[in-house]
Amino acid sequence: MQSSPIHTRAIPLAAIVLLAIAVHAPLLLMQIPLGSYDANTHIFFASHYANHWFNPWNDKWYGGFTQTTYPPLTHQWIGLLSHVLGLNFAYMFVQLVGIVLLVIGVYRFAKLWVSERAASYAAIGSIFLGSLAMLIYQSGQLPTTFAAALTLNALPYFYGWMRYARFSALLKGIAIGATAAVAHHATLLFGSVLFAFPVIWLALIDRDDSREESASFGGVISRTVIFAVILLVAIAVVLAPYFLALKANPISQTPIPHGSRDNYILNPASGINFWLIPMGALLIAMPFIFLRGGGSRRLRPLFFGFFITMLFGLGATTPAAPMLLGTVLKALTGRNAFEVLTFERFTFWATLMAMPIVGELAEGIVERFQRKGAAVLWVFAVLTISIALGWTALRPITTSPFKVDEVISFLNRDGHDKFRYLTLGFGNQFSKVATYTNASSVDGDYNSARLLPELTQSGIGQLYNAKYFGASGMEALRAMLKHANQYGLKYVFVRDRYYEPLLAFAGWRQIETYDNGNVELWSKDDVPPARKLDSIAAPTPMEGVLWGILPVATSLFAMFLVLLFPERERTQRVEVVEFPSREAVYREAN
Repeated sequence: MQSSPIHTRAIPLAAIVLLAIAVHAPLLLMQIPLGSYDANTHIFFASHYANHWFNPWNDKWYGGFTQTTYPPLTHQWIGLLSHVLGLNFAYMFVQLVGIVLLVIGVYRFAKLWVSERAASYAAIGSIFLGSLAMLIYQSGQLPTTFAAALTLNALPYFYGWMRYARFSALLKGIAIGATAAVAHHATLLFGSVLFAFPVIWLALIDRDDSREESASFGGVISRTVIFAVILLVAIAVVLAPYFLALKANPISQTPIPHGSRDNYILNPASGINFWLIPMGALLIAMPFIFLRGGGSRRLRPLFFGFFITMLFGLGATTPAAPMLLGTVLKALTGRNAFEVLTFERFTFWATLMAMPIVGELAEGIVERFQRKGAAVLWVFAVLTISIALGWTALRPITTSPFKVDEVISFLNRDGHDKFRYLTLGFGNQFSKVATYTNASSVDGDYNSARLLPELTQSGIGQLYNAKYFGASGMEALRAMLKHANQYGLKYVFVRDRYYEPLLAFAGWRQIETYDNGNVELWSKDDVPPARKLDSIAAPTPMEGVLWGILPVATSLFAMFLVLLFPERERTQRVEVVEFPSREAVYREAN
Protein backbone atom coordinates (compact mmCIF):
# COMPACT_ATOMS: atom_id res chain seq x y z
CA MET A 1 0.00 0.00 0.00
CA GLN A 2 1.37 3.39 -0.98
CA SER A 3 1.83 5.76 1.91
CA SER A 4 0.26 9.19 1.79
CA PRO A 5 2.46 12.27 1.29
CA ILE A 6 3.87 13.69 4.47
CA HIS A 7 1.98 16.97 4.03
CA THR A 8 -1.34 15.08 4.26
CA ARG A 9 -0.56 13.30 7.54
CA ALA A 10 -0.67 14.47 11.15
CA ILE A 11 2.72 15.09 12.72
CA PRO A 12 3.36 12.64 15.59
CA LEU A 13 3.04 14.17 19.04
CA ALA A 14 6.40 12.71 20.07
CA ALA A 15 8.08 14.66 17.25
CA ILE A 16 6.32 17.85 18.34
CA VAL A 17 7.48 17.37 21.93
CA LEU A 18 11.06 16.87 20.73
CA LEU A 19 10.78 20.09 18.70
CA ALA A 20 9.58 21.97 21.78
CA ILE A 21 12.57 20.68 23.74
CA ALA A 22 14.94 21.56 20.89
CA VAL A 23 13.63 25.14 20.76
CA HIS A 24 13.36 25.96 24.47
CA ALA A 25 15.89 23.72 26.23
CA PRO A 26 18.94 25.68 24.94
CA LEU A 27 17.36 28.96 26.04
CA LEU A 28 16.65 27.51 29.48
CA LEU A 29 20.13 26.00 29.77
CA MET A 30 21.46 29.51 29.13
CA GLN A 31 19.29 30.52 32.13
CA ILE A 32 17.75 33.43 30.23
CA PRO A 33 14.67 33.49 32.54
CA LEU A 34 16.92 34.56 35.44
CA GLY A 35 16.86 38.03 33.90
CA SER A 36 13.05 38.13 33.96
CA TYR A 37 10.85 39.99 36.43
CA ASP A 38 9.60 37.11 38.56
CA ALA A 39 11.93 34.11 38.13
CA ASN A 40 14.06 35.01 41.14
CA THR A 41 10.88 35.53 43.16
CA HIS A 42 9.71 31.98 42.40
CA ILE A 43 13.20 30.66 43.17
CA PHE A 44 13.02 32.51 46.49
CA PHE A 45 9.76 30.75 47.36
CA ALA A 46 11.26 27.43 46.30
CA SER A 47 14.36 27.92 48.45
CA HIS A 48 12.17 28.24 51.53
CA TYR A 49 10.39 24.95 50.75
CA ALA A 50 13.76 23.29 50.17
CA ASN A 51 14.78 24.13 53.74
CA HIS A 52 11.46 24.41 55.62
CA TRP A 53 9.05 22.06 53.85
CA PHE A 54 6.35 21.94 56.52
CA ASN A 55 6.68 25.54 57.72
CA PRO A 56 5.28 28.03 55.18
CA TRP A 57 6.02 31.02 57.43
CA ASN A 58 8.89 32.95 55.85
CA ASP A 59 10.74 35.58 57.92
CA LYS A 60 12.80 36.96 55.04
CA TRP A 61 10.26 39.39 53.51
CA TYR A 62 8.03 42.04 55.07
CA GLY A 63 9.34 41.13 58.51
CA GLY A 64 7.55 37.77 58.04
CA PHE A 65 4.77 36.47 55.77
CA THR A 66 3.07 33.20 54.98
CA GLN A 67 3.73 31.45 51.68
CA THR A 68 0.26 29.90 51.87
CA THR A 69 -0.88 33.09 50.09
CA TYR A 70 0.52 31.64 46.84
CA PRO A 71 -0.31 28.15 45.47
CA PRO A 72 2.89 26.15 45.97
CA LEU A 73 3.12 23.37 43.37
CA THR A 74 5.82 24.72 41.05
CA HIS A 75 7.81 26.13 43.98
CA GLN A 76 7.69 22.84 45.84
CA TRP A 77 8.85 20.84 42.82
CA ILE A 78 11.72 23.28 42.34
CA GLY A 79 12.56 22.92 46.03
CA LEU A 80 12.58 19.11 45.76
CA LEU A 81 14.67 19.03 42.59
CA SER A 82 17.08 21.70 43.91
CA HIS A 83 18.71 19.10 46.16
CA VAL A 84 19.92 17.40 42.96
CA LEU A 85 20.06 20.16 40.34
CA GLY A 86 20.47 23.32 42.39
CA LEU A 87 17.83 26.04 42.53
CA ASN A 88 18.48 27.67 39.16
CA PHE A 89 18.56 24.51 37.06
CA ALA A 90 15.63 23.05 38.99
CA TYR A 91 13.64 26.14 37.98
CA MET A 92 14.66 25.65 34.33
CA PHE A 93 13.74 21.96 34.42
CA VAL A 94 10.27 22.61 35.88
CA GLN A 95 9.72 25.34 33.27
CA LEU A 96 10.71 22.91 30.49
CA VAL A 97 8.25 20.35 31.85
CA GLY A 98 5.60 23.08 31.77
CA ILE A 99 6.38 23.81 28.11
CA VAL A 100 6.12 20.12 27.19
CA LEU A 101 2.82 19.80 29.04
CA LEU A 102 1.57 22.93 27.30
CA VAL A 103 2.34 21.52 23.86
CA ILE A 104 0.61 18.24 24.74
CA GLY A 105 -2.32 20.17 26.18
CA VAL A 106 -2.74 22.31 23.06
CA TYR A 107 -2.68 19.17 20.91
CA ARG A 108 -5.31 17.38 23.00
CA PHE A 109 -7.44 20.52 23.36
CA ALA A 110 -7.28 21.24 19.62
CA LYS A 111 -8.47 17.71 18.78
CA LEU A 112 -11.80 18.61 20.38
CA TRP A 113 -12.33 21.22 17.67
CA VAL A 114 -10.38 20.30 14.54
CA SER A 115 -8.84 17.31 12.76
CA GLU A 116 -5.83 15.49 14.15
CA ARG A 117 -3.58 17.00 11.47
CA ALA A 118 -4.75 20.53 12.25
CA ALA A 119 -4.27 19.79 15.97
CA SER A 120 -0.67 18.78 15.31
CA TYR A 121 -0.06 22.10 13.54
CA ALA A 122 -1.71 23.92 16.45
CA ALA A 123 0.66 22.20 18.88
CA ILE A 124 3.67 23.19 16.78
CA GLY A 125 2.43 26.78 16.66
CA SER A 126 2.18 26.89 20.45
CA ILE A 127 5.93 26.27 20.72
CA PHE A 128 6.66 29.55 18.94
CA LEU A 129 3.99 31.77 20.52
CA GLY A 130 5.21 35.26 21.30
CA SER A 131 2.96 35.33 24.36
CA LEU A 132 4.62 32.18 25.73
CA ALA A 133 8.11 33.54 25.09
CA MET A 134 7.27 36.82 26.82
CA LEU A 135 5.85 35.07 29.89
CA ILE A 136 8.86 32.77 30.21
CA TYR A 137 11.78 35.00 29.26
CA GLN A 138 10.56 38.49 30.18
CA SER A 139 7.96 38.06 32.93
CA GLY A 140 9.18 34.79 34.46
CA GLN A 141 5.63 33.64 35.17
CA LEU A 142 6.30 29.93 35.61
CA PRO A 143 3.10 29.18 37.62
CA THR A 144 0.95 30.86 34.93
CA THR A 145 2.37 28.79 32.07
CA PHE A 146 2.34 25.59 34.15
CA ALA A 147 -1.26 26.01 35.29
CA ALA A 148 -2.40 26.83 31.74
CA ALA A 149 -0.75 23.62 30.51
CA LEU A 150 -2.53 21.55 33.15
CA THR A 151 -5.87 23.25 32.44
CA LEU A 152 -5.61 22.42 28.74
CA ASN A 153 -4.85 18.79 29.58
CA ALA A 154 -7.82 18.59 31.94
CA LEU A 155 -10.37 19.95 29.45
CA PRO A 156 -10.53 16.88 27.13
CA TYR A 157 -11.31 14.72 30.17
CA PHE A 158 -13.97 17.25 31.17
CA TYR A 159 -15.47 16.91 27.70
CA GLY A 160 -15.27 13.11 27.86
CA TRP A 161 -17.20 13.10 31.13
CA MET A 162 -19.88 15.54 29.92
CA ARG A 163 -20.30 13.88 26.54
CA TYR A 164 -19.89 10.17 27.29
CA ALA A 165 -20.26 9.93 31.10
CA ARG A 166 -16.93 8.11 31.42
CA PHE A 167 -16.03 7.80 35.09
CA SER A 168 -12.30 7.53 34.27
CA ALA A 169 -12.50 10.90 32.48
CA LEU A 170 -14.22 12.41 35.52
CA LEU A 171 -11.51 11.14 37.85
CA LYS A 172 -8.64 12.30 35.64
CA GLY A 173 -10.23 15.66 34.90
CA ILE A 174 -10.72 16.33 38.61
CA ALA A 175 -7.17 15.26 39.46
CA ILE A 176 -5.53 17.40 36.74
CA GLY A 177 -7.87 20.33 37.43
CA ALA A 178 -7.00 20.29 41.12
CA THR A 179 -3.31 20.10 40.20
CA ALA A 180 -3.72 23.20 38.03
CA ALA A 181 -5.35 24.96 40.99
CA VAL A 182 -2.39 24.29 43.28
CA ALA A 183 -0.09 25.72 40.60
CA HIS A 184 -1.68 29.15 40.13
CA HIS A 185 -4.66 30.93 41.65
CA ALA A 186 -5.42 33.46 38.86
CA THR A 187 -5.65 30.64 36.33
CA LEU A 188 -8.03 28.84 38.70
CA LEU A 189 -10.29 31.85 39.20
CA PHE A 190 -10.33 33.27 35.67
CA GLY A 191 -8.50 31.13 33.11
CA SER A 192 -10.29 27.88 33.91
CA VAL A 193 -13.69 29.56 33.49
CA LEU A 194 -12.75 31.14 30.16
CA PHE A 195 -11.46 27.82 28.82
CA ALA A 196 -14.26 25.66 30.23
CA PHE A 197 -17.20 27.66 28.89
CA PRO A 198 -16.50 26.89 25.18
CA VAL A 199 -15.98 23.19 26.01
CA ILE A 200 -19.37 23.01 27.75
CA TRP A 201 -20.94 24.68 24.72
CA LEU A 202 -19.20 22.18 22.43
CA ALA A 203 -20.51 19.22 24.44
CA LEU A 204 -24.03 20.59 24.00
CA ILE A 205 -23.50 20.93 20.24
CA ASP A 206 -22.14 17.38 19.96
CA ARG A 207 -24.76 15.73 22.15
CA ASP A 208 -26.94 14.70 19.17
CA ASP A 209 -24.19 13.35 16.92
CA SER A 210 -25.80 10.33 15.24
CA ARG A 211 -22.42 8.65 14.76
CA GLU A 212 -21.68 8.67 18.49
CA GLU A 213 -23.53 7.91 21.68
CA SER A 214 -26.33 10.41 22.17
CA ALA A 215 -26.50 12.57 25.29
CA SER A 216 -29.42 14.68 26.41
CA PHE A 217 -29.18 18.38 27.17
CA GLY A 218 -30.03 17.66 30.80
CA GLY A 219 -27.40 14.93 30.95
CA VAL A 220 -24.63 17.25 29.75
CA ILE A 221 -25.66 20.02 32.14
CA SER A 222 -26.04 17.70 35.13
CA ARG A 223 -22.63 16.14 34.53
CA THR A 224 -21.16 19.64 34.20
CA VAL A 225 -22.56 20.54 37.61
CA ILE A 226 -21.28 17.27 39.12
CA PHE A 227 -17.81 17.90 37.73
CA ALA A 228 -17.77 21.50 38.99
CA VAL A 229 -18.98 20.59 42.48
CA ILE A 230 -16.48 17.75 42.94
CA LEU A 231 -13.64 19.89 41.56
CA LEU A 232 -14.50 22.79 43.88
CA VAL A 233 -14.57 20.45 46.87
CA ALA A 234 -11.20 18.97 45.85
CA ILE A 235 -9.72 22.46 45.43
CA ALA A 236 -11.12 23.56 48.79
CA VAL A 237 -9.33 20.62 50.41
CA VAL A 238 -5.94 20.85 48.70
CA LEU A 239 -5.83 24.66 48.97
CA ALA A 240 -7.39 24.90 52.44
CA PRO A 241 -4.43 26.82 53.97
CA TYR A 242 -4.61 29.32 51.08
CA PHE A 243 -8.28 30.07 51.66
CA LEU A 244 -7.77 30.24 55.43
CA ALA A 245 -4.97 32.78 54.90
CA LEU A 246 -7.21 34.91 52.68
CA LYS A 247 -10.03 34.73 55.20
CA ALA A 248 -7.79 35.77 58.08
CA ASN A 249 -6.13 38.57 56.11
CA PRO A 250 -8.13 39.67 53.06
CA ILE A 251 -6.02 41.47 50.47
CA SER A 252 -6.68 45.15 51.15
CA GLN A 253 -4.22 47.63 49.75
CA THR A 254 -3.96 50.64 47.51
CA PRO A 255 -3.95 49.55 43.82
CA ILE A 256 -0.49 49.24 42.29
CA PRO A 257 -0.03 50.51 38.71
CA HIS A 258 0.84 47.98 35.98
CA GLY A 259 1.42 48.56 32.27
CA SER A 260 -0.92 45.73 31.22
CA ARG A 261 -3.85 47.77 32.60
CA ASP A 262 -3.04 50.74 30.37
CA ASN A 263 -4.96 51.98 27.37
CA TYR A 264 -2.65 50.65 24.67
CA ILE A 265 -3.63 53.38 22.22
CA LEU A 266 -2.69 56.14 24.64
CA ASN A 267 0.38 54.20 25.87
CA PRO A 268 1.88 52.55 22.76
CA ALA A 269 4.89 51.19 24.67
CA SER A 270 2.59 49.12 26.87
CA GLY A 271 0.63 48.03 23.81
CA ILE A 272 3.76 46.82 22.07
CA ASN A 273 5.04 44.97 25.12
CA PHE A 274 1.82 43.42 26.40
CA TRP A 275 -0.17 42.82 23.21
CA LEU A 276 1.51 43.41 19.84
CA ILE A 277 4.63 41.30 20.40
CA PRO A 278 2.80 38.53 22.33
CA MET A 279 0.29 38.22 19.47
CA GLY A 280 3.02 38.13 16.81
CA ALA A 281 2.07 36.50 13.52
CA LEU A 282 -1.39 35.68 14.90
CA LEU A 283 -2.29 39.23 13.88
CA ILE A 284 -1.89 38.17 10.23
CA ALA A 285 -4.16 35.18 10.85
CA MET A 286 -6.79 37.30 12.61
CA PRO A 287 -9.12 37.66 9.58
CA PHE A 288 -9.23 33.87 9.20
CA ILE A 289 -9.80 33.42 12.94
CA PHE A 290 -12.80 35.75 12.80
CA LEU A 291 -14.25 34.42 9.54
CA ARG A 292 -13.71 30.72 10.19
CA GLY A 293 -14.27 30.83 13.94
CA GLY A 294 -17.37 32.97 13.74
CA GLY A 295 -18.75 31.20 10.68
CA SER A 296 -18.41 27.59 11.84
CA ARG A 297 -21.08 26.22 14.17
CA ARG A 298 -18.56 23.91 15.80
CA LEU A 299 -15.79 26.51 16.19
CA ARG A 300 -18.09 29.32 17.30
CA PRO A 301 -17.85 28.52 21.05
CA LEU A 302 -14.06 28.55 20.84
CA PHE A 303 -14.11 31.79 18.86
CA PHE A 304 -16.30 33.54 21.43
CA GLY A 305 -14.02 32.32 24.22
CA PHE A 306 -11.02 33.63 22.30
CA PHE A 307 -12.69 36.97 21.56
CA ILE A 308 -13.72 37.66 25.16
CA THR A 309 -10.32 36.63 26.51
CA MET A 310 -8.56 38.79 23.92
CA LEU A 311 -10.68 41.80 24.95
CA PHE A 312 -9.59 41.28 28.56
CA GLY A 313 -5.98 41.09 27.37
CA LEU A 314 -6.31 44.60 25.94
CA GLY A 315 -6.47 46.02 29.48
CA ALA A 316 -8.11 49.46 29.54
CA THR A 317 -7.96 49.81 25.75
CA THR A 318 -11.59 48.67 25.61
CA PRO A 319 -14.22 48.99 28.36
CA ALA A 320 -14.58 45.18 28.58
CA ALA A 321 -12.02 44.48 31.32
CA PRO A 322 -12.62 47.63 33.45
CA MET A 323 -16.38 47.10 33.28
CA LEU A 324 -16.70 43.32 33.72
CA LEU A 325 -13.75 42.71 36.05
CA GLY A 326 -14.02 46.08 37.74
CA THR A 327 -17.47 47.64 37.98
CA VAL A 328 -19.63 44.52 37.60
CA LEU A 329 -17.49 42.21 39.74
CA LYS A 330 -17.19 44.84 42.46
CA ALA A 331 -20.97 45.23 42.54
CA LEU A 332 -21.38 41.45 42.89
CA THR A 333 -18.52 40.61 45.26
CA GLY A 334 -17.21 43.91 46.60
CA ARG A 335 -13.83 43.24 44.92
CA ASN A 336 -12.39 45.16 41.98
CA ALA A 337 -10.34 42.52 40.18
CA PHE A 338 -9.27 44.94 37.45
CA GLU A 339 -7.10 46.87 39.92
CA VAL A 340 -5.39 43.69 41.12
CA LEU A 341 -4.90 41.50 38.05
CA THR A 342 -2.25 41.87 35.38
CA PHE A 343 -3.57 41.25 31.89
CA GLU A 344 -0.69 39.78 29.87
CA ARG A 345 -1.92 36.34 31.00
CA PHE A 346 -5.27 36.96 29.29
CA THR A 347 -3.46 37.58 26.01
CA PHE A 348 -1.55 34.34 26.58
CA TRP A 349 -4.79 32.44 27.15
CA ALA A 350 -6.33 34.05 24.06
CA THR A 351 -3.43 32.91 21.86
CA LEU A 352 -3.85 29.37 23.19
CA MET A 353 -7.55 29.45 22.34
CA ALA A 354 -6.73 30.63 18.83
CA MET A 355 -4.37 27.73 18.15
CA PRO A 356 -6.97 25.17 16.95
CA ILE A 357 -8.35 27.64 14.40
CA VAL A 358 -4.85 28.63 13.32
CA GLY A 359 -3.99 24.93 13.07
CA GLU A 360 -6.85 24.54 10.61
CA LEU A 361 -5.52 27.48 8.61
CA ALA A 362 -2.04 25.91 8.55
CA GLU A 363 -3.53 22.60 7.45
CA GLY A 364 -5.19 24.27 4.47
CA ILE A 365 -2.08 26.24 3.51
CA VAL A 366 0.14 23.13 3.61
CA GLU A 367 -2.41 21.09 1.69
CA ARG A 368 -2.68 23.69 -1.05
CA PHE A 369 0.89 24.99 -1.30
CA GLN A 370 2.75 22.02 0.19
CA ARG A 371 6.43 22.75 0.87
CA LYS A 372 6.22 26.43 -0.07
CA GLY A 373 3.29 26.87 2.27
CA ALA A 374 5.08 25.01 5.06
CA ALA A 375 8.17 27.17 4.56
CA VAL A 376 6.14 30.37 4.89
CA LEU A 377 4.50 29.09 8.08
CA TRP A 378 7.92 28.24 9.54
CA VAL A 379 9.19 31.74 8.74
CA PHE A 380 6.26 33.39 10.52
CA ALA A 381 6.55 31.04 13.51
CA VAL A 382 10.28 31.62 13.93
CA LEU A 383 9.87 35.37 13.47
CA THR A 384 7.22 35.47 16.19
CA ILE A 385 9.40 33.89 18.87
CA SER A 386 12.54 35.66 17.62
CA ILE A 387 10.96 39.10 17.86
CA ALA A 388 9.75 38.33 21.38
CA LEU A 389 13.21 37.17 22.45
CA GLY A 390 14.85 40.13 20.71
CA TRP A 391 12.49 42.56 22.43
CA THR A 392 13.34 41.01 25.79
CA ALA A 393 17.07 41.34 25.05
CA LEU A 394 16.73 44.95 23.91
CA ARG A 395 14.74 45.93 27.00
CA PRO A 396 16.47 44.13 29.89
CA ILE A 397 15.27 44.71 33.43
CA THR A 398 18.79 45.49 34.62
CA THR A 399 20.63 47.60 32.07
CA SER A 400 24.05 47.26 33.76
CA PRO A 401 24.80 43.85 35.30
CA PHE A 402 26.21 43.78 38.82
CA LYS A 403 27.13 41.18 41.42
CA VAL A 404 25.40 40.70 44.76
CA ASP A 405 27.78 38.09 46.22
CA GLU A 406 29.49 40.60 48.52
CA VAL A 407 26.12 41.87 49.76
CA ILE A 408 25.05 38.32 50.61
CA SER A 409 28.39 37.64 52.29
CA PHE A 410 28.11 40.76 54.46
CA LEU A 411 24.61 39.89 55.66
CA ASN A 412 25.60 36.30 56.50
CA ARG A 413 28.64 37.12 58.66
CA ASP A 414 29.43 38.69 62.01
CA GLY A 415 25.84 38.63 63.25
CA HIS A 416 24.61 41.14 60.67
CA ASP A 417 21.54 38.96 60.09
CA LYS A 418 20.25 40.08 63.50
CA PHE A 419 19.14 43.26 61.75
CA ARG A 420 16.88 43.87 58.76
CA TYR A 421 17.98 45.41 55.48
CA LEU A 422 16.77 47.20 52.36
CA THR A 423 18.07 47.23 48.81
CA LEU A 424 17.50 50.27 46.58
CA GLY A 425 17.96 50.05 42.83
CA PHE A 426 18.54 46.28 42.85
CA GLY A 427 15.59 45.32 40.66
CA ASN A 428 14.98 41.58 40.44
CA GLN A 429 18.36 40.92 42.09
CA PHE A 430 16.73 41.74 45.42
CA SER A 431 15.04 38.31 45.36
CA LYS A 432 18.41 36.68 44.72
CA VAL A 433 19.87 38.42 47.78
CA ALA A 434 16.89 37.28 49.86
CA THR A 435 17.26 33.70 48.63
CA TYR A 436 20.85 33.26 49.77
CA THR A 437 21.03 35.40 52.89
CA ASN A 438 19.87 34.60 56.41
CA ALA A 439 18.81 38.18 57.09
CA SER A 440 15.29 39.55 56.84
CA SER A 441 14.03 42.54 54.87
CA VAL A 442 11.08 44.88 55.31
CA ASP A 443 10.71 44.81 51.53
CA GLY A 444 9.44 41.95 49.36
CA ASP A 445 8.39 41.00 45.87
CA TYR A 446 4.93 39.45 46.31
CA ASN A 447 2.42 42.21 46.86
CA SER A 448 -0.47 40.04 48.09
CA ALA A 449 1.55 38.93 51.14
CA ARG A 450 2.18 42.42 52.50
CA LEU A 451 0.83 43.47 55.87
CA LEU A 452 3.12 46.40 56.81
CA PRO A 453 1.05 49.63 56.64
CA GLU A 454 3.90 51.60 55.04
CA LEU A 455 3.47 49.37 51.99
CA THR A 456 -0.24 48.50 51.85
CA GLN A 457 -1.31 52.14 52.09
CA SER A 458 1.10 53.52 49.51
CA GLY A 459 0.20 52.01 46.12
CA ILE A 460 3.86 51.07 45.69
CA GLY A 461 4.98 47.70 44.38
CA GLN A 462 8.41 47.39 45.98
CA LEU A 463 10.57 49.72 48.03
CA TYR A 464 13.60 48.86 45.88
CA ASN A 465 11.78 50.55 42.97
CA ALA A 466 10.42 53.42 45.08
CA LYS A 467 11.39 56.25 42.71
CA TYR A 468 9.42 54.71 39.82
CA PHE A 469 6.20 55.11 41.81
CA GLY A 470 6.62 58.86 42.10
CA ALA A 471 5.68 60.78 45.23
CA SER A 472 3.82 57.85 46.80
CA GLY A 473 6.86 55.61 46.37
CA MET A 474 9.29 58.04 47.93
CA GLU A 475 6.85 58.78 50.77
CA ALA A 476 6.59 55.05 51.53
CA LEU A 477 10.38 54.76 51.59
CA ARG A 478 10.64 57.83 53.82
CA ALA A 479 8.10 56.32 56.24
CA MET A 480 10.00 53.02 56.36
CA LEU A 481 13.29 54.80 57.10
CA LYS A 482 11.54 56.81 59.79
CA HIS A 483 10.40 53.58 61.47
CA ALA A 484 13.80 51.89 61.14
CA ASN A 485 14.20 51.38 64.89
CA GLN A 486 10.75 49.78 65.14
CA TYR A 487 11.60 47.21 62.48
CA GLY A 488 15.29 46.69 63.29
CA LEU A 489 16.22 48.14 59.88
CA LYS A 490 19.96 48.87 60.10
CA TYR A 491 21.39 48.33 56.60
CA VAL A 492 20.47 49.85 53.24
CA PHE A 493 22.32 48.71 50.11
CA VAL A 494 22.15 51.39 47.42
CA ARG A 495 22.79 50.93 43.71
CA ASP A 496 21.15 54.18 42.63
CA ARG A 497 22.53 57.53 43.81
CA TYR A 498 19.06 59.03 43.46
CA TYR A 499 18.29 57.77 46.98
CA GLU A 500 21.41 59.14 48.70
CA PRO A 501 20.04 62.60 49.68
CA LEU A 502 17.02 60.98 51.34
CA LEU A 503 19.23 58.59 53.32
CA ALA A 504 21.62 61.34 54.41
CA PHE A 505 18.75 63.59 55.48
CA ALA A 506 17.23 60.73 57.53
CA GLY A 507 20.45 60.24 59.51
CA TRP A 508 22.06 57.34 57.65
CA ARG A 509 25.75 57.23 56.69
CA GLN A 510 27.73 55.34 54.09
CA ILE A 511 30.13 52.76 55.55
CA GLU A 512 31.22 50.42 52.71
CA THR A 513 31.15 49.92 48.94
CA TYR A 514 30.92 46.73 46.86
CA ASP A 515 31.23 45.62 43.25
CA ASN A 516 33.84 48.27 42.38
CA GLY A 517 31.72 51.06 43.84
CA ASN A 518 28.48 50.11 42.10
CA VAL A 519 26.84 49.25 45.43
CA GLU A 520 27.06 51.34 48.60
CA LEU A 521 26.17 50.22 52.12
CA TRP A 522 24.49 52.76 54.37
CA SER A 523 23.88 52.17 58.07
CA LYS A 524 22.19 53.74 61.08
CA ASP A 525 23.93 53.44 64.45
CA ASP A 526 21.14 53.45 67.04
CA VAL A 527 19.00 50.65 65.55
CA PRO A 528 18.29 47.72 67.93
CA PRO A 529 18.31 44.12 66.67
CA ALA A 530 15.18 43.12 64.79
CA ARG A 531 12.44 41.43 66.77
CA LYS A 532 9.85 39.04 65.45
CA LEU A 533 6.74 40.96 64.45
CA ASP A 534 3.47 39.74 65.90
CA SER A 535 1.13 38.61 63.13
CA ILE A 536 -2.21 36.84 63.06
CA ALA A 537 -1.32 35.70 59.55
CA ALA A 538 1.01 32.92 60.74
CA PRO A 539 -0.37 29.50 59.70
CA THR A 540 -0.96 26.78 62.28
CA PRO A 541 1.31 23.68 62.37
CA MET A 542 -1.53 21.61 60.90
CA GLU A 543 -1.85 24.02 57.97
CA GLY A 544 1.88 23.62 57.40
CA VAL A 545 1.53 19.82 57.31
CA LEU A 546 -1.38 20.02 54.84
CA TRP A 547 0.53 22.52 52.70
CA GLY A 548 3.54 20.22 52.61
CA ILE A 549 1.58 17.07 51.67
CA LEU A 550 -1.58 17.78 49.64
CA PRO A 551 -0.36 19.85 46.64
CA VAL A 552 2.49 17.54 45.63
CA ALA A 553 0.39 14.46 46.45
CA THR A 554 -2.33 15.79 44.12
CA SER A 555 0.13 16.15 41.25
CA LEU A 556 1.53 12.65 41.85
CA PHE A 557 -1.99 11.21 41.91
CA ALA A 558 -2.82 12.91 38.60
CA MET A 559 0.36 11.54 37.01
CA PHE A 560 -0.46 8.06 38.33
CA LEU A 561 -3.95 8.11 36.80
CA VAL A 562 -2.87 9.42 33.40
CA LEU A 563 0.18 7.17 32.95
CA LEU A 564 -1.22 3.91 34.30
CA PHE A 565 -4.76 4.18 32.95
CA PRO A 566 -4.62 5.69 29.44
CA GLU A 567 -7.89 6.76 27.85
CA ARG A 568 -9.34 5.09 24.79
CA GLU A 569 -9.03 7.56 21.91
CA ARG A 570 -12.24 8.80 20.30
CA THR A 571 -12.34 10.63 17.01
CA GLN A 572 -14.39 13.79 17.32
CA ARG A 573 -16.75 14.91 14.59
CA VAL A 574 -15.12 17.97 13.05
CA GLU A 575 -15.95 20.23 10.18
CA VAL A 576 -13.10 20.21 7.70
CA VAL A 577 -12.52 23.35 5.67
CA GLU A 578 -11.55 22.45 2.13
CA PHE A 579 -8.76 24.36 0.42
CA PRO A 580 -8.38 23.71 -3.32
CA SER A 581 -5.07 22.18 -4.32
CA ARG A 582 -2.76 23.84 -6.82
CA GLU A 583 -3.70 21.20 -9.42
CA ALA A 584 -7.42 21.91 -8.97
CA VAL A 585 -6.86 25.65 -9.31
CA TYR A 586 -4.80 25.07 -12.45
CA ARG A 587 -7.44 22.78 -14.03
CA GLU A 588 -10.20 25.27 -13.28
CA ALA A 589 -8.20 28.12 -14.80
CA ASN A 590 -7.64 26.14 -18.00
